Amino acid sequence: MKMNPLGRTGIEVSELCLGTMTFGTQTPEAEAHAQIAMALAAGVNFVDTAEMYPVNPVSAETIGNSERIIGSWNAKTGRRGDYILATKHSGEGMKHARDGAPISSKTIAAAVEGSLKRLQTDYIDLYQFHWPNRGSYMFRQNWTYDPSSQNREEVLANMEDCLEALQREVERGTIRAFGLSNESAWGTAQWLRIAGERGWPRVATIQNEYSLLCRMYDTDLAELSVNEDVGLMAFSPLGTGLLTGKYQDGAVPEGSRKSINPELGGRHSPRVYEAVAAYLEIARRHGLDPVHMALAWCRTRPFMASAIFGATRLPQLEHLLKSVEAELSQEVLDEINAAHRAHPMPY
Repeated sequence: MKMNPLGRTGIEVSELCLGTMTFGTQTPEAEAHAQIAMALAAGVNFVDTAEMYPVNPVSAETIGNSERIIGSWNAKTGRRGDYILATKHSGEGMKHARDGAPISSKTIAAAVEGSLKRLQTDYIDLYQFHWPNRGSYMFRQNWTYDPSSQNREEVLANMEDCLEALQREVERGTIRAFGLSNESAWGTAQWLRIAGERGWPRVATIQNEYSLLCRMYDTDLAELSVNEDVGLMAFSPLGTGLLTGKYQDGAVPEGSRKSINPELGGRHSPRVYEAVAAYLEIARRHGLDPVHMALAWCRTRPFMASAIFGATRLPQLEHLLKSVEAELSQEVLDEINAAHRAHPMPY
């Protein structure tokens, strides 16, 4: 398992990161604990969660349970020091957390304390803001995105307010590093500028959706990542399971994400299955497992810190972990680029 730098923090993380958003819904506690153990045994040293997890669905009854399950594993095993732990503060509008209040100095300390208590730990390695208060073009909102209603002065003042609060958490020893999620190039640049001017926590990572099917990161954010040492933590590198091929020809496996969320969060469209078919054909022609190809391709990207994968069951996890053995030839990479040009932005 290759290790990559977590921004300029001096922390190193594995090229694969165990995602936990199904812990507490599709994945019961005992299975989740076994997943953590299996991932660590395979060389993964990075686990990502969020205060609002689990999802599918997000509900008032289950919110926080993913963190609680990780916390019970920490308490049971005493292995908290064996891995890098990342969690997230929900953005504005998350009604099950603080009645949807925006991220600010008024919410950060209590949110950190809540996560620490559920995770049964004294510190969080990477504390992330789940989405910007001002809104985001992620989650298929890019088709109608309009930033013209933003108030620049208010946005920047909120960033200063949040970073100052984060600095207090760093001084208390509760967080080691700071990351963003579902952010833009402009937003990330402002967080970096303010942090640099004030000596407050510097952005180490951006957790955005990225896969063969979703490559919005490839331009402005890629340039920012490389020049500012802000690594991408790619979520949904398998396109919510689409790139496995399991949903082709109308199939909906029992217990799958699509059986719970038929639209796959807006990713279900006629065009996406045509794109998936093109990638499946590349994998078939070169004798590659499509799951391994999709994850191995993420590893080739120059801005990648870690690709976050999730599995509902142990056999799926075991299969995913073997992706580190896959290497892609230049011919495969060229064919992937050709398929991307033929099937751009399928959702």
